[in-house]
Amino acid sequence: MTYPMSDLSQHKFTAEDFKEGQVLLFDKPLEWTSFQLVNKVRWLIRSHCNIKKIKVGHAGTLDPLATGLLIICTGKFTKRIEEFMGQEKRYTGTFSLGATTPSYDLETAVDKTYPIDQITDTQIEKATEDFTGDIDQYPPVFSALKKDGKRLYEYARNQEEVEIPSRRVNISYFKITKVAMPEVEFEVACSKGTYIRSLAHDFGKALQSGAHLSSLRRTKIGTFEVENAFDIEAFIQTLPPKKDLS
Repeated sequence: MTYPMSDLSQHKFTAEDFKEGQVLLFDKPLEWTSFQLVNKVRWLIRSHCNIKKIKVGHAGTLDPLATGLLIICTGKFTKRIEEFMGQEKRYTGTFSLGATTPSYDLETAVDKTYPIDQITDTQIEKATEDFTGDIDQYPPVFSALKKDGKRLYEYARNQEEVEIPSRRVNISYFKITKVAMPEVEFEVACSKGTYIRSLAHDFGKALQSGAHLSSLRRTKIGTFEVENAFDIEAFIQTLPPKKDLS
C-alpha cells in the first residue's frame, strides 16, 4: 500500500506492515544520495519496529544535487521496483547557458565558457523541438553506469578515455518555463534511462554554445507526485517508539 504525506497523521505503521510491503514516497533532500535515504529509512524501520532484517530499496536513482520524488519500497513490495522504474518521470530544473562542466552539472567545476549574447528566446524555444520524441542520448561519463565491469565515473576520475554507446530514450514533453540569461528554466517528462544532465549538455550544443544542469527536481513518477511525498521527520512520526536492537 502507498501512504502519502496527507495520510500520515491518520496512520501508524507496524513491523508487519513493512514486512508485507509498503510503497513510501519521499522528497529526497539536496546533497543526499538515493542510497543514503534508503539506508536511513531501513535503519529507522529496524530500530523503531525491532526488525533485525527488512528489505528496502528505491525505484530510480536521483543524483545528490537533485531533489524530489524517490519511491522507496519495503518487504514484499521490493519486487515491484522494476515496475515503478519503468514509468515516465517528470522534472523541473535550470540549465545554465554559456558554460560546460565535465559532469554536465555542478558536481565538477566549469571547464569551458561560450558566448551567449547571440542566443535569442526564439532559438531557445525552437531548440526544444530537437529533443522531443525518441532521441539518441549519450550518458554522462560521470555516471554510475558500468562498462567492462567498471563504473563510468571511475574512468572519468582517473582521466581514462572510455567509449560510451548512445541509448534511445523518449522525451514526451519539454517546455521552457522561464528565460533569464544565462539561466533557462524547464519542465520535462521522459522515459526510464534519460539523463537530464545530458539533455542540458546537448541543449547547449544545439544553441551553438554550451550548457550545464544547475538545478533539478523530480516532481512525478507515473501517477505518484512529490506533493504527496514526505520527509524523514514526518516519517518518524508514523513509527512506533524507538527500540534498542542490542
